[in-house]
Amino acid sequence: MFDVLLNGFTTLFVILDPLGLVPLFLALTPGAGAADRRMIALRASVITFGILALFALTGLALLEVLGITLGAFRLAGGLFLFWIGFELVFERRRERKEQSASRAMDDAETVDVAAFPLAIPLMAGPGAISAVILLSGNLPGIAGKAALLAVIFLAVLVTFAFLAVAHRLDRFLGVTSRAVISRLLGVLLAALAVQFVADGAAALIHTGGFVAASPE
Repeated sequence: MFDVLLNGFTTLFVILDPLGLVPLFLALTPGAGAADRRMIALRASVITFGILALFALTGLALLEVLGITLGAFRLAGGLFLFWIGFELVFERRRERKEQSASRAMDDAETVDVAAFPLAIPLMAGPGAISAVILLSGNLPGIAGKAALLAVIFLAVLVTFAFLAVAHRLDRFLGVTSRAVISRLLGVLLAALAVQFVADGAAALIHTGGFVAASPE
């Protein structure tokens, strides 16, 4: 189980992308003091944890209602996570997040950036939701779900810690360091996504009856 939890934390950490969120967070909170930024980051983190925890606990049941097998979702989710890794490597994910943040700043009706666009969709977006559903399939039972909730909490907590010191972290890292780290994390996420795809394909082949039964 430890390997699954470690892979799960790594996957969530890369998808949440706290380093990539730092400049966007600063852009969404112009003129805010350090205490105000921490409160915004805390609200966004609480909302993010609630959304991801909900899908971690109910995601598999939702798939069953829709008639989607876990193998099919692993294959599709793995391909989706691979695309996110591709975006990280070529910095397309940063550009897309900047566009979402820009639209929110231009929206006069936006009163709480913690909920939108910070928590949704920048943190608890489709990628993170897909990841927790995939991970829930590898962690059955009450103990597995509790462990998954702990992993989600830890990943969100680390993201909050990054946002809480966003101003100092942005000055310390700089554009070049963030770009290098994001690319490395993108490659790591792509590798994890390939494993999800392989597991999903193997499950589909097996349930489809293409694997010959072993002789008795």
